[in-house]
Amino acid sequence: MYKIVVRFILVVACLTGAMTASAQFKINKKVIGGAVKAVKAATLTDDQMVQYVKEYIDWMDEHNPVTPEDNPYTIRLRSLTEGLTDVEGMPLNFKVYDVIDVNAFACADGSIRVFSSLMDIMSDEELLGVIGHEIGHVAHKDSKNSFRTALLTSALKDGVSSQGGVAAALTDSQLGSLGEALVSATYSQKQERAADDYGYTFLKEHGKNPWAMALSFRKLKQMQDEAGAQKNSKLNQLFSTHPDLDSRIKRMEERATSEGIASPDASK
Repeated sequence: MYKIVVRFILVVACLTGAMTASAQFKINKKVIGGAVKAVKAATLTDDQMVQYVKEYIDWMDEHNPVTPEDNPYTIRLRSLTEGLTDVEGMPLNFKVYDVIDVNAFACADGSIRVFSSLMDIMSDEELLGVIGHEIGHVAHKDSKNSFRTALLTSALKDGVSSQGGVAAALTDSQLGSLGEALVSATYSQKQERAADDYGYTFLKEHGKNPWAMALSFRKLKQMQDEAGAQKNSKLNQLFSTHPDLDSRIKRMEERATSEGIASPDASK
């Protein structure tokens, strides 16, 4: 059975606030409950957003074990994402976290982080599907909007402190609260479908087999089914907040089939 803290259909903005390799993520519901008031009370410029996203991803990279350049995980991901250099003019950058949780996440600045344990259970094609979907959220600014909401409703609460337009630095405690808020963030079914479609087209245009989208959903469906026997499991609660996997698999398979694209061998 997998140890899962999945957020790919799942992943979001900069979503997993992992402070150690074995950390379990807890959702601060009291923080989320104040979302409407906080969003109305606070303002945040695009320049400040850029600063906060950079601060957050730097913090994440510092507080998680990033695999070195000569590590097999890094080499595999680098080979897998060859040619995926930017989305809508935004540079993409990829790193692997050597952690026990099964996850991945994308930031609004184009930073994509994949967990080694996710790589252990997914084929290259399945991983590409995860990455393609997340790139879709970045392209449609879903990640940016989710990060903004989490920032205003958790780390910064009632406003943004700034001096001369420079965003105030976040404390470790604020960064932790931000991570907790991002874990609980969800996308609408419309946003998820749009990210699926964008990911499919993006992979195809960059010489990757777009069947990767359907294959990644099949893997997630398998994980969901295996968790089904566990009553009140966190995985069941998680998948209940996302669009139906069966319909997403069907959409992606039908599109690839209609375009005459052959499915790769997902077992290799």
